[in-house]
Amino acid sequence: MSLILNIDSSLQESSVSIARDGSMLHHLTNSSQKDHAAFLHKAIDEVLKNMGFTAENLDAIAVTAGPGSYTGLRVGFAAAKGLSYALAKPLISISTTEAMAKAVWTANGKQSGYYCPMIDARRNEVYTAIYDADMQEITAPHAMIVTSESYSSLPATENIFIFGSGAEKFKNICVRPNVLLKEYREIFSTLASISFKKFKDKKFADLMNAVPVYAKEFYTG
Repeated sequence: MSLILNIDSSLQESSVSIARDGSMLHHLTNSSQKDHAAFLHKAIDEVLKNMGFTAENLDAIAVTAGPGSYTGLRVGFAAAKGLSYALAKPLISISTTEAMAKAVWTANGKQSGYYCPMIDARRNEVYTAIYDADMQEITAPHAMIVTSESYSSLPATENIFIFGSGAEKFKNICVRPNVLLKEYREIFSTLASISFKKFKDKKFADLMNAVPVYAKEFYTG
């Protein structure tokens, strides 16, 4: 048995959810990115109280590691690491792009092809990664300047599924065939299954050294 708190503040919509053995029991979401910090701690208290749990009942804390919003990642990691340390519970770090890919892969009936999450990184950049139809990582999360030749290394005969806040950038200029824009909504339900598997496999993050995946250096301007 496992009771895991899942925290995501890496994207436009943040979420706090609680799951038992990979099945989500309750969740709360917030769609205003600038309010993620104020939302998280209240939401954590609320999801626990609504289900009749206390923080001490938790078996692990899971958090999305990015890439994504710099501020959101810092907020999420601070909350997750603080809880993990205070409760002496394992910390589970989850790739945001993996969670996005698995959400679309599941909704897509696990269809054959390549799954390429695209998170808007301002200007003509996105954060992306590539996963195959078995959800194996082909290319690790990274920042990419979008051009008409993006993903040219992938076989032209295979479908490429793109999704996320940056997907329109590529869809509007791509010249290759078989690029399909998929609807993407949320990842909180997928986080439950990913964190449960990591928990069973004891794939825990090093609490002292775990940091978000920013994918590129922070800059202002």
